[in-house]
Amino acid sequence: MDPQAFIRLSIGSLGLRLSGTTLNGTKSGISALSSPCVCEIRLRGFPVQTSSVPFISSPEATVDNYNVASSFYLEESDLKALLEPGCFYAPHACLEIVVFTGHKGGHCGVGIKRQQVGTFKLEVGPEWGDGKPVTLFNGWIGIGKNKQDTGKPGAELHLRVKLDPDPRYVFQFEDKTKLSPQIVQLQGNIKQPIFSCKFSQDRVSPVDPLNNFWSTSVDGSELDVEKRERKGWKVKIHDLSGSAVAAAFITTPFVPSTGCDWVAKSNPGAWLIVHPDVCRPGCWQPWGKLEAWRERGIRDTICCRFHLLSEGQENGGDLLMSEILISAEKGGEFYIDTDRQVRAATSPLPSPRSSGDFAALSPVAGGFVMSCRVQGDGKCSKPLVQLAMRHVTCVEDAAIFMALAAAVDLSIEACRPFRRRLRRSSRHSW
Repeated sequence: MDPQAFIRLSIGSLGLRLSGTTLNGTKSGISALSSPCVCEIRLRGFPVQTSSVPFISSPEATVDNYNVASSFYLEESDLKALLEPGCFYAPHACLEIVVFTGHKGGHCGVGIKRQQVGTFKLEVGPEWGDGKPVTLFNGWIGIGKNKQDTGKPGAELHLRVKLDPDPRYVFQFEDKTKLSPQIVQLQGNIKQPIFSCKFSQDRVSPVDPLNNFWSTSVDGSELDVEKRERKGWKVKIHDLSGSAVAAAFITTPFVPSTGCDWVAKSNPGAWLIVHPDVCRPGCWQPWGKLEAWRERGIRDTICCRFHLLSEGQENGGDLLMSEILISAEKGGEFYIDTDRQVRAATSPLPSPRSSGDFAALSPVAGGFVMSCRVQGDGKCSKPLVQLAMRHVTCVEDAAIFMALAAAVDLSIEACRPFRRRLRRSSRHSW
C-alpha cells in the first residue's frame, strides 16, 4: 500500500510575557493581564482554531516544550492553494496568531470586551511543500502594538511552529455499509481494491466464533423487538483472499430511553470491535468499544465515543480515545487525534495483530491516528477513511480501523428516532 502525502503544521510551546515597564504600567492598555489570554490561530482556507496562552510571570518560569496548541493537516491541494497568489490586499497566505486578553460575551449582564494584545504572522513559503521536517519558528518574538522608548515590545509571544510529513492511507467504501461494499484504497485517480465488507442483520449462527460475545436474550415478541430495538447488526472485514481480518458487532442494543423515542446518553448503544486472535485460531479478541447515542437540540447530533480496550479485555480497563459529535442531518467526521482531543492520551495503541509493534499516542509522538467521514440520516453514505501511516504496520492494522469506520457509519442509522407506539385503544376507536 502506497500512502498519500500530507503535512502536519503544528503550533505549540505557547507563552506570553510582558516587559517590566509594561507589566507595571498601562501604556500598552494591558494593566496586568487580570484575565486569561487566548489566541486565534488562522490559516487561509481552514477554520479558525482557538487556544489558551499561558502567562509567563517570572524569569524562572518556562514554557511547556511538549505542548501542541493547534495542528493543521495539509494535503497537496491545500498547499497549492496556499502558495497561489491571493487578492491584491493579501497577496501571500500567512499563518496568523492573534492574542487577546479577556473573553467574548459577558458576565452577569455586563459585557466584557476582548482586548487585542498583538499579532504574529508567518508567511507561507516554498519550503512548506518540500515534504521534510522543518522548524519554521521557535522562540520569543515581540507582538505588542505599542513600543516603549527603548524599542522593546510591550508583549512577547513564545511559540514553536513546525512542519512534519504525515503520510496517510486513504480508503473509501464504494457503497453503503449495509450493502456489503468493496473497500478501495485511493491513490490520486486510482482505486485499488483492498478489503470487502460483509454486513448481516441476522442472529449469529451457532458455529460463528462471534457467538461467544453475543447476548441471546429476547424480550417480547420478535415483531415488537424489531420495531423498538436495533440489534444483531454485524460487519466483517475480509482481505482479498476472503479471510475475515476484523469485525464489529452490536453488543448493547440501540433502544429508546424511557419516556422518549430515541437512544439517549443514559443508555447508549454499543459496538465491540474485534480482530482474530493469533494465539487461538478461529477465535476473536476485543480491541475497542464504540458507544453511540443521539443528542437532541435545535439540530440533533450523534455522539460517538470510542474506548481502546486494555489487553483485549471487553470488561477490563479501557482508555478513552475519542468522543465526537456528528450532525445527524449533514453527517460529519469521526476522528482519533490526540492534538484535537480535550484529554491527551498517555498510553500506546497496540497493533491489532499484537506483533510487538506499538503506535505511540503519547503527547510527544501523538497526533492524527484516523478519521472517518460519514453522511447524515437517510443519505447514501460511502465512508471515507484516512489512516496515519505510522500507525499501520500491516494490512490487518488497517482492517481494524475499517471495522471501526463501519460501526461509526451504521451508528448514524442505529440512532435514528424510533416510531412511537400506538396505544391499543386508539386502534379501535373509530
